[in-house]
Amino acid sequence: MQKLEDLPSVRFGDGLGGSLAFKRDPLAFLARSRERYGDIFRFRPFGVPMVMVNHPDYIRHVLVDRGERYDKNATIFKVIRPVLRKGLIANPDMELWRRQRRMMAPHFTPRAVGSFARNMTDETVQIVDRWKRTYGDTHTFDVTDEFGQLALRIVNRSLFSADVSEAAQGFERAFGVANTILGAFFRCPFPPLSVPTPSHRRLRRAIEDMDEFVSGFVRQRLANDVAVGEESDLLTLLLHSVDGENGKAMDLEQLHHEVLNICVGAYETTTNTLSWAFYLLACHPEAEKQMHAEVDQVLGGRIPQFEDLPRLTYTRMVVDETLRIYSPAYQFMRRACQDDEIDGYRIPAGTNMLINSYFLHRHPEFWPEPERFEPERFSPEESAKRPKHVYVPFGSGPRICIGKHFALTELTLVIATIALGHRLVMPAGAPEVHPEALITLHPKDGVRLRLERR
Repeated sequence: MQKLEDLPSVRFGDGLGGSLAFKRDPLAFLARSRERYGDIFRFRPFGVPMVMVNHPDYIRHVLVDRGERYDKNATIFKVIRPVLRKGLIANPDMELWRRQRRMMAPHFTPRAVGSFARNMTDETVQIVDRWKRTYGDTHTFDVTDEFGQLALRIVNRSLFSADVSEAAQGFERAFGVANTILGAFFRCPFPPLSVPTPSHRRLRRAIEDMDEFVSGFVRQRLANDVAVGEESDLLTLLLHSVDGENGKAMDLEQLHHEVLNICVGAYETTTNTLSWAFYLLACHPEAEKQMHAEVDQVLGGRIPQFEDLPRLTYTRMVVDETLRIYSPAYQFMRRACQDDEIDGYRIPAGTNMLINSYFLHRHPEFWPEPERFEPERFSPEESAKRPKHVYVPFGSGPRICIGKHFALTELTLVIATIALGHRLVMPAGAPEVHPEALITLHPKDGVRLRLERR
């Protein structure tokens, strides 16, 4: 077995293990490193030992085959933990995580998600009507901001059965502040978050604003307890959930953390994926035309329903190809909690393992012409040719994203609903949109498109 020190090590001449290059542009840094050193290499940004793995065999090893040897007490989750606390996304306590997952998983199955499909299409119809009134067919607008409002309206109607129009804008602003500050801190973790710099004070205020957004709805529900029924919202279901092993419910602090995790996860991933999807469709009219033909044939002019999803196959391919090129959760990490070995290299306990799907989803061995937008890559025939773990927009293994089915249902239904009668068109001379690598992958400066009736 070779030592960790035998792994290819990034050297960019800054004497800091690539720290300065990583801080300036993490995607460019990792792209150069992967091209030079291959699918497994090490670097030490600001003294933090990291190993990047970029092959489906390595991904399966870390997330599935040896998943018990890797936990979430890794650098990136330490960075976001001040926001997400003990919720499912970043919780390093496996015993608590398993309990919470057991209690929450029944509410996120495909069948359970189907009960929220009407929320998704209703809110989409309403926002398209508002676009027509506000922008008409002549004005461009920032669809990223608009999809943020739509995503929050959907998740909070599903969570709280509530209209959150005004409150949603405050949540968006607060999360935007937190994402920017934490993204910069991940690239350069100094000074510590406990030091009250101006940006860290803004972060604390943003967290307080997001907490108040959630706690207000929780307090209201506790004051007006609602029994579980066929159309219960997620908050009601979570309030009445109990652990099947000990019969206990989650305490109010844990409930708050889980609800906040749901708000952040559903808002952020949906906002960015929809923005990228309509940007890519606007840039590729042939794919857009094929999707429109499917929507017309399957729906015949009516609003899509959950039961239509199996027949909206090309629309789902558009979603999958968008998630391949621009996965919002484009990087995640695990920490080796025990010594391990990958491809003959010893991985000591305490090593941070970086998985970056931005590069995995562009691996030239598995994705021909990886920068090309080609939804047909996700036909059953083409998907069967690839190893499973070369496509991981929601992670994999036991800690795969609990909201996967909610997200895929929402994305497909929203896109199909908009496509019923409208397109989002690229204005003439519009600049190319580039990704911005924060904690999540954003379209830098947003995506500006114009609504056009089909």
